[in-house]
Amino acid sequence: MLEILYRDEYLIGINKPHGLLVHRSPIAADASEFALQMLRDQIGQKVNPVHRIDRKTGGILLFALEKQVEIAMQQAFMENQVHKKYLAIVRGHTPDTEDIDYPLRKENGTLQEAFTTYTTLNRVELDIPFGAHSTSRYSLVEAVPTTGRMHQLRKHFSHIFHPIIGDRTHGCNKQNKFFKDTWDMTTMLLHASTLNFNHPITGQNITINAGLQPEFTRVMKLMNW
Repeated sequence: MLEILYRDEYLIGINKPHGLLVHRSPIAADASEFALQMLRDQIGQKVNPVHRIDRKTGGILLFALEKQVEIAMQQAFMENQVHKKYLAIVRGHTPDTEDIDYPLRKENGTLQEAFTTYTTLNRVELDIPFGAHSTSRYSLVEAVPTTGRMHQLRKHFSHIFHPIIGDRTHGCNKQNKFFKDTWDMTTMLLHASTLNFNHPITGQNITINAGLQPEFTRVMKLMNW
């Protein structure tokens, strides 16, 4: 059963678990469950996603219940009228706050502007050796992407040498192996925590918040946060 965070006659938002695909994809033939079909069956109504979040990312996923609303919300996302916040656990101790202004390349090679700002919420230094270091350092950050590029947060945190834990594509494989071997943790620690937008039909300002999934919460406890 999917956790429903918001619902009216036009929109429905869920708290997507880590590892759940939004819909069927030829590049993920191993998957047998999909958020779209699960939500449709749960509420007995057709739903269409108005945006995407990665399979390994947990948190808010918004669906439209009508075609005109789907189109309007997709437009709002494309025009950066939807404000998003994410939580992530990253390698190392990050600055208190930082702006990442680093263009990202599309699959066709075209460079696109990409901008992320983040704030460090917590840091920890664990008395566990890692590589040549006698301790292990991690940070909890709240990230706000003001553009919506593919894998933007994952690429941006990798760019500043604070990769997101559990990110196999853009992250640190040594850290990922360390988390798997030490804590049996393979989840990518990225969570879509907040969406804020003006409702396309009513004009009302809507804020949706999503609590952390169990895997993320477990690591938070390991870090004593």
